[in-house]
Amino acid sequence: MVTSLPFRAAVIGGGPAGLMAAEMLAREGVPVDLFDAMPSVGRKFLLAGRGGLNLTHSEPPAAFITRYGDRGDALRDALSSFGGDEVRRWAAGLGIETFVGTSGRVFPADMKAAPLLRAWLHRLRAAGVRLHTRHRWKGWDPATGNLLFDAPAGPVVHAADATVLALGGASWPRLGSDGAWAPLLAARGVPVEPLQPANCGFDVAPTRPGVAGWSDHLRRKFAGQPIKPVAARLATQPPEESQQGEFVLTETGIEGSLVYAFSARLRDEIAANGRATWLIDLLPQHSPAQVLAETRRPRGPRSLSTHLKSRLGIAGLKMALLHEVLSVEQLNDPGQLAAALKALPLTLARPRPVEEAISTAGGVRLDALDANGMLRELPGVFCAGEMLDWEAPTGGYLLTACFATGRVAGQGVARWLRERPAPTPG
Repeated sequence: MVTSLPFRAAVIGGGPAGLMAAEMLAREGVPVDLFDAMPSVGRKFLLAGRGGLNLTHSEPPAAFITRYGDRGDALRDALSSFGGDEVRRWAAGLGIETFVGTSGRVFPADMKAAPLLRAWLHRLRAAGVRLHTRHRWKGWDPATGNLLFDAPAGPVVHAADATVLALGGASWPRLGSDGAWAPLLAARGVPVEPLQPANCGFDVAPTRPGVAGWSDHLRRKFAGQPIKPVAARLATQPPEESQQGEFVLTETGIEGSLVYAFSARLRDEIAANGRATWLIDLLPQHSPAQVLAETRRPRGPRSLSTHLKSRLGIAGLKMALLHEVLSVEQLNDPGQLAAALKALPLTLARPRPVEEAISTAGGVRLDALDANGMLRELPGVFCAGEMLDWEAPTGGYLLTACFATGRVAGQGVARWLRERPAPTPG
């Protein structure tokens, strides 16, 4: 039996990290009030599940941790305690069975987010967690240190012995994560890295003098269409290993799962050098020698488009991209054409705005937290989820780290409260 602690905790933010922190606190016997600015909790979680909720990934822990780049070491303990296998067991405890897709990604059996969220909220309410929606956090009362909220009935002041902030980043602000917390924490001395787009699309640099981005023809005819199968890599020396997948042509550039896999490196390259070059292999199933042999093959009276379609299956958007990027001279030179088919260079000018991104980079520096997830500058205030300075590609890694850091924060609050003297009655 869990012994209730004579303290109250507040969790601000009703996404995966905040809900997991509340679950851990309730399990540890800490009364919890959870606040969210939106009319209901878990809105971004539900949106993430519209195309099939990707809960986590099945790859081994050693590979899993590498998906967080240079933040992997700082997240290692959290993810070791609550990684892919633990997420699946936790979901099963809510009555949600999962399966591993062909890509290694893990989904609920029905692919839906809503049943899991309903079961989770039922568990939290049964454990005594009190939900307060339409409560937008505004900071702390300077005199008392109490939490301040704007609510439909007017300003609300709430006293808590410890607080978990799980306010998300700045992507999809219409769902509640708008980054408004960043200046509030920075004003209190908390080191916060600028919020940037992650898992985002990019605008292309002009492909022709005097043309901004794609040509009108390409944009009108092909915007919104997927390009597949392809492989891609960055233009680096020595060449890196390419990754296969697909992406989508947009009105201004590119987006999609293959782009997201490179988005952090592309964003950082643009920040450092003003541009980034992404190389696309339009024929990943063909060797360079095979492609060169076909481009050198005499085509007689056939047009280049007809020749490439019949010999290599290049047509539609792939053919249009060749015309968009290459000059007439390059298209008619078999060597240059073959090289472009295996490494067509797209020059990217800028990431799309952070409010369009799937997730956010930047946020509260991980070294600003102690082992319990508490801010060193603000005792009694803990942070979790996407508002922390880490990022990961899509594939279940984002949700897993939100769950894991929320779990650390909830357990950390309980541990910290146990070490405090009980409040004096009255």
